[in-house]
Amino acid sequence: MSDKNSKPVGPADGALDGKIDYDEIRKLIGLLEEKNLSVFELEVEGLKVKIARNSAPIAPVMAPAQAELPAAPTPEAAAAAEALILAAEAAKGHHLVTSPMVGTFYRAPDPTSAPFTDIGETVKKGQTLCIIEAMKLMNEIEADVDGTVVDVYVENAKPVEFGQKLFAIMPES
Repeated sequence: MSDKNSKPVGPADGALDGKIDYDEIRKLIGLLEEKNLSVFELEVEGLKVKIARNSAPIAPVMAPAQAELPAAPTPEAAAAAEALILAAEAAKGHHLVTSPMVGTFYRAPDPTSAPFTDIGETVKKGQTLCIIEAMKLMNEIEADVDGTVVDVYVENAKPVEFGQKLFAIMPES
């Protein structure tokens, strides 16, 4: 009972209707990541979408309008961007203090105390700059150079990731 002119029935029937929006693309990207696929192609009624990761960025293509959407940034691209930022700071002569762990960043020992250090203050090697709470443990992060704090990149009580920059210090000559 196969009829070549019959339309498929199921979740794809009418789901795209010749158009696709950002939510649908996000769902497709989520599926790509969930199933650990490197390329995903979908074609329904003249609408073709191709999504790839870990390769040259390929934007989804919509056949009727030929509109292009920006590809989602890959972890490698994010790491490359962070490396460029670190190189720019190093070119300025700044020493960056980065987070050695994932946790919550605190500038002071408790909410009523003054911050350990602030922009413009001189710090000595071994001096506590902040605390990162990880798994209910308070970890003191210390300066690893003598110098002057020129920037604080994280707000108090905000989450931080491993390798995220916390402070920029202009080392003493």
